[in-house]
Amino acid sequence: MVDLAEEMDNPMFRSDTVLSDVHLHCPSKRHLMVRLNAVGQPVFLSCFKLLWSTGDLASGKDVREITTGREHQSRSGGELCDKDRRNIKKEGKLNSEGVEALLDDDGDLDVVRRPRSASDLEAEDPLRDIVCPVILMKGKEGAFEDEDQECTWSDVVKIEHTMATPLEDVGKQVWRAAFLLADYMLFKRDMFRCCSMLELGGGTGITSIIMGMVARRVYCTDVGEDLLAMCEQNVALNKHLMEAGGGEVKVKELDWLKDEFCTDPEAPYSWSEEEIADLLDHCSVIMAADVFYDDDLTDALFRTLYRITHNLRNSCTVYLALEKRLNFTLRHMDVTCEAYSHFRNTLSDLENIQDGKMKYTVEPIKLDFCQFLVYERIEQL
Repeated sequence: MVDLAEEMDNPMFRSDTVLSDVHLHCPSKRHLMVRLNAVGQPVFLSCFKLLWSTGDLASGKDVREITTGREHQSRSGGELCDKDRRNIKKEGKLNSEGVEALLDDDGDLDVVRRPRSASDLEAEDPLRDIVCPVILMKGKEGAFEDEDQECTWSDVVKIEHTMATPLEDVGKQVWRAAFLLADYMLFKRDMFRCCSMLELGGGTGITSIIMGMVARRVYCTDVGEDLLAMCEQNVALNKHLMEAGGGEVKVKELDWLKDEFCTDPEAPYSWSEEEIADLLDHCSVIMAADVFYDDDLTDALFRTLYRITHNLRNSCTVYLALEKRLNFTLRHMDVTCEAYSHFRNTLSDLENIQDGKMKYTVEPIKLDFCQFLVYERIEQL
């Protein structure tokens, strides 16, 4: 039996620990620890809010109808289009929640202090909710029922994830580029409707799950049985969202360091011959989000991209999203982003391939599309 209290008192931070701060900005009032995974890492359950319901998605409403109908909800969540931000900047400053900040005569933030009396739990309308971590047993239903009565299950994606891991387990965390990629595909969802898609490095599966609400079939791939089990659990948690649009997500193993699909029937997330044939015959979209953090893995990803696209029956579009993470290095004595530089160089090499078999063109996508998920869209995305 594992002592959860002891595990929480002794977090496993090491010199190579990486932390995603997405959970700091997601709309859940609490992050519920549901279990420890196979390697002893705390696993949390969080809700990530959609800015419309799956009914809007299934009805095929035009994106302008949805964004107009949800304008008030979007603004209250602080998720605004660039056009909205420019208009509001003329009127005043916004805080992280999209609410106009109060400034004093010198332009400094005028912070309203919380009165001591409001700290009483029995106060009728405290200025700030008291938030406490909650530990649940895995499988307990209705954990979020009292979180927000206005938040229905058709408006949220439930994701199990970790909050801090060693570098080799970063797929167990939730990263911003996954939301950015999902935002774009929802904005252009008529283009992706009924497509067959492949995600490389799907991690927790959040992008594949959201695209499962639009596409016909999504193959969400990664490597590592513990990670794939978490991803499969997330797909099960959100099955009702995908069923509304008639889509499905299949969780499969795909190791970029190997030249073939895993077809071992004894492996839990292996491919059948029928699934491989379906992928190669029908896949028209490949996507990957926040997978460019290690040069060797970046090289392996591009080799995998070349191998798969070379065997596809139809032409394919690849969508890559990432966050440029700037770091000060002693080697350069400057702030750099070496992983991003290597990614750009490798992308250029792919574009310049002249082997007579494949031709790649690369185009940047402007980030002027609206947000359909509540998260912090920063400049480095």
